[in-house]
Amino acid sequence: MRIVISEFISLDGVVQAPGGPEEDTDGGFAHGGWTHPFFDPEVVGGAFDDAVAKAEGLLFGRRTWQTMAGAWPERAGDPFADRLNALPKYVVSQTLGEDKLTWNNTTLIQGDEAVARIRELHATEGGDLVVMGSASLVRTLLSEDLVDELRLMIMPVLLGGGKSIFPADGGLHTLELVSTVTSGAGVNVCTYRRPATEG
Repeated sequence: MRIVISEFISLDGVVQAPGGPEEDTDGGFAHGGWTHPFFDPEVVGGAFDDAVAKAEGLLFGRRTWQTMAGAWPERAGDPFADRLNALPKYVVSQTLGEDKLTWNNTTLIQGDEAVARIRELHATEGGDLVVMGSASLVRTLLSEDLVDELRLMIMPVLLGGGKSIFPADGGLHTLELVSTVTSGAGVNVCTYRRPATEG
């Protein structure tokens, strides 16, 4: 399976709390919901529709899974929600118990087994395993060279600090820009992949 990362991101590399004020206030983050002025259904929404349409599974960190599990099941009848709800889901957590997996088709991956289990998924036949949000998990996946595609919705805003998906491990990772689409609100949807020579 290809591991595909899909993220809202500010010009200064912040991915924290794109959806709303109370989503993630860690570190005193005060700009939750910062993506709303720049969201459009056609370009930005279309990028997520495309990623989910090609997905054969979704992979989350605990916090993002809990946020999504609290929002999407009740939106049944919307085609995007129905697709999310139907897909197999994997959540990496050391603290969630099996009894807390209220979102259907969810499998728990224990945090201390995450890299090994995700390597196994990556090696199996199938379509895309899509990761949305989940900043800590994405940093690990990038550090472990487990990301095949990075789809960034780069918003024209500076947030002055917050959580990032980029590892600070000194590792060099070269990517190829394979497509760019710009929305009327100035969002650049950029898709990067591993260079073809790396497979």
